[in-house]
Amino acid sequence: MSLFPKEPQHLHLPGADVIYYPEFLSQSMASAYYTTLYHETPWQQDDIKVFGKVYPQPRLTALYGNNKLPYSYSNITMHPLEFTFALSEIKNSVETLVKSEFTTCLLNLYRDGKDSNGWHSDDEKELGKNPTIASVSLGASRVFKFRDKKAKSSVHSMLLEHGSLLLMKNATQHNWQHQVPKTLKMVEPRINLTFRMVLG
Repeated sequence: MSLFPKEPQHLHLPGADVIYYPEFLSQSMASAYYTTLYHETPWQQDDIKVFGKVYPQPRLTALYGNNKLPYSYSNITMHPLEFTFALSEIKNSVETLVKSEFTTCLLNLYRDGKDSNGWHSDDEKELGKNPTIASVSLGASRVFKFRDKKAKSSVHSMLLEHGSLLLMKNATQHNWQHQVPKTLKMVEPRINLTFRMVLG
C-alpha cells in the first residue's frame, strides 16, 4: 500500500454511474487472495453460442452464492456453490465500502492474453432493473473498455489493476456495454470477482 492511497475515481460517462477504487485491497492482501482463489476454485469452461456457432468460452468461470439461485447468461446456466471463507471476507469488505448487499459472485479466470470477455451488459432479468455490479481484480492488470450502446464509436478504456474495485450502478448497464479484450502482450493470469444481487 502506498503512503498516500489513491483516491476513488469517478468516470464521467453519460448515463452511467461508475467508480474505480484503485487500492481497494492492499497489494499483500490481494496477492494472498489471488493465490487462494487460483488454487482452490473449481474452475470450469462452458461452451458459449455466438452467431449460431458453439465455442469453448475464452476464460474459466465459477459461481458462488448464498441463496441457491442459478444465474444465466449467454445461454449458460450456472448453479452456485457456497461462499468460501476467502470470498466471504472479500464480499463483506465490498459491501461495507459500497453500502450494497450481494447474493452472488461470478468468478472469471483469464489465463493469458488470449482469454477475454466480449462486449456485453450485465442486464439479465435476474439482476433487476438497475443492478449494482462490484468487480474486484486480482493478478495481472488488464484493459477494460466501456462502449456507449447508442453511440458505439464512444469507447472508454481503462486499466484494472491488482487489488482494485470497479463499481457500476444505477443505469450503467442500460446505457453501456463493457469488455475485456484479448491482448498480444505476454500477461500473467487475472482473476475477476463480480459481485451482484440475483433475485428470485
